[in-house]
Amino acid sequence: MFSMPRTETAIATQPRNHRAGLRVIAIYEVVKTLCLVLVAIAAFHLEHEQAFRQLVHWLEHLPLTGSNALRWRLVGALQDFGPSRFVAVGMVALGYALLFGIEGVGLLMGKYWAEWFTVVATGSLIPVELYEVLRHFGWLQFAALVGNVAIVVYLVRVALQTRAERLAAADRLR
Repeated sequence: MFSMPRTETAIATQPRNHRAGLRVIAIYEVVKTLCLVLVAIAAFHLEHEQAFRQLVHWLEHLPLTGSNALRWRLVGALQDFGPSRFVAVGMVALGYALLFGIEGVGLLMGKYWAEWFTVVATGSLIPVELYEVLRHFGWLQFAALVGNVAIVVYLVRVALQTRAERLAAADRLR
């Protein structure tokens, strides 16, 4: 198996226009990481019976006139869910935060493996997102699906192109 030497020339062969695109994707991944960490913190907090009951009480007494039915569906769903399941929600959120954090940091550091890691991780979720969009259409879900497909297509093109360029640069160094 061919192992490319770690030289500044080989690392710098990535085109500048792709660096900006990779940074945008990396920042997006880091933002998702931070949001999921906040979800995990909230979920672990809601695992406690008292905090859970406070949230339900707050939702029950929230003065919303236009979205009253939505509020009561949310209250019912929370009560059916129960506080004990929030530990699982927190663990899943932390797992995804770790995954997205690895992607984001790897892309920010300009690591080649991070491009493919993001392709595989993001691409593996596309069938689930597509199923959810087809089952219960929502504009936010649709936008996430389109965004993730665009990220996968972009990263595959960048990874294939930069791999060829990196190999050519390594050959020139010999």
